[in-house]
Amino acid sequence: MSAIKPSASVSQVIALRQQVLDQSQSLQQLREATGPSGADKTSETKQAPAGGFANTLETALDQVNQTQIKSSEMAAAYQRGEVTDVAQVMLARQESGIAFEATLQVRNKLLNAYQDIMRMGI
Repeated sequence: MSAIKPSASVSQVIALRQQVLDQSQSLQQLREATGPSGADKTSETKQAPAGGFANTLETALDQVNQTQIKSSEMAAAYQRGEVTDVAQVMLARQESGIAFEATLQVRNKLLNAYQDIMRMGI
């Protein structure tokens, strides 16, 4: 058995941490430049006014679904060893979780608004 040098392993961990931070920063800059849904965002916003509320809601739910699918695919690829960037996988999982939570909050607000309308007297 070979002895592990503490200073060598610490420096390697620090170097790996710096690489993860650099890649994470690059991904954040890329996401800020392209927006949350990339180039598809402009075409969807143009379609929303013509379709009305139902189409806007459906488009938003489809985006959340695609985010969740992407997250699960990335996690599966990481488990298979195809993706080696843990930061990218975790970022996709967090994005998926936040999108779902936001959708849940919107649903709760819509449900409360519907219930308030139903309680109104004529």
